[in-house]
Amino acid sequence: MSLTIADHIDEHVQAIWKIDIPILREISQAIIDCFKRGGKLYVCGNGGSAADAQHIAAELVGRYKINRKPLPCIALTTDSSTLTAVGNDYAFEYIFARQIEGLLSPEDMLWVLTTSGRSLNILEAINAAKKVGSKIVAFTGSNRYLKEKCDFVFHAENSETDIVQECHIVAYHIICGLVETHFSV
Repeated sequence: MSLTIADHIDEHVQAIWKIDIPILREISQAIIDCFKRGGKLYVCGNGGSAADAQHIAAELVGRYKINRKPLPCIALTTDSSTLTAVGNDYAFEYIFARQIEGLLSPEDMLWVLTTSGRSLNILEAINAAKKVGSKIVAFTGSNRYLKEKCDFVFHAENSETDIVQECHIVAYHIICGLVETHFSV
């Protein structure tokens, strides 16, 4: 039996109500601290999460709701030449790791978005950021695969990709708002 439109909306709303507010505050503060120490935030994901990575960068470099100075955030998903060269010359699983090895410093942060928590290129990105000594934020679904691998993990409490991604959007907009408010004062 297929869900009615109202049931579908209710499923999404229920997931939104389960958002862990304290972890959003922790992630926001970690990003604020990163920027205060002169670090940059690098964001990556695959598919819809790649689009979300670019969305986050746009909110922080441009503005979310308040006019303020641009904040240093880079989506690792936007350089098609690097992505295809690394994918061709090494393997797709290293498309983010190679960029991280070349760009990140210990004062920087990596933010990964993965609904499954099992994408090889995201796992390699996490490994590369750990080697550099950068803090790592992960946005994922209800799985707990990344709990021990990252400094901060936001779990959307669902396993359906669309619901997870919609929770991610709400959560990262909250984070962008908190970070922006801090730097607009």
